[in-house]
Amino acid sequence: MAYPLSVRVEPQPIERDRMSAAFRLFLAIPHLFAVGGIGLGVAVNSSRRDLVSFGGETGLLGSIAFLLAVFSWFTIVLFSEHYNAIRRYTHFYLRWRVRALAYLMLLADRYPPFGDGPYPIALTFERPDTPRDRLTVGLRLLLVIPHAIVLFFVVCAWWVTTIVAWFLILITGRYPQGLYNFGAGALRWLIRVEAYILLLVDDYPPFSLT
Repeated sequence: MAYPLSVRVEPQPIERDRMSAAFRLFLAIPHLFAVGGIGLGVAVNSSRRDLVSFGGETGLLGSIAFLLAVFSWFTIVLFSEHYNAIRRYTHFYLRWRVRALAYLMLLADRYPPFGDGPYPIALTFERPDTPRDRLTVGLRLLLVIPHAIVLFFVVCAWWVTTIVAWFLILITGRYPQGLYNFGAGALRWLIRVEAYILLLVDDYPPFSLT
């Protein structure tokens, strides 16, 4: 059975825009402010005892999505209710975030729209018809720890491959296919786990780049 949330990627490994790639980090700043950069990890903090970190890397809209997820945790666990407006907002945030991260990490050259709009990398979500799983929602932060640990290393590797690809794009105008496939897979994995943490889905995310 396919996961209810997926990221569709139209590959763009060749004929890259060297100029926009050279200044990509600066060009992406408005989107980073709104929906953040790469922002999932394991935090060790003796004062707050955090298990999963959602720092400023989630952006303004992501901070709101996190607060709504905390509220939804109570409504789902207590009443099995995930309000439609909150679910729509979370989906909107993740759609925007997918496009912004794809642009930041050089998976696409087209400047992403602010909000919704057509883009070579897109998020699709099929809402399950089954009732919410209150037990897994109640234990969500514990259940996500294995993914958070593995994703820490996946994201570190993604940054390294993106930096390598940045130099190769500037020199050759090409993003090596193997590195591109890894980056697209890392994006899929990250977004599936973020959707799981934000309570958009109850299906446990696969440990997979596909």
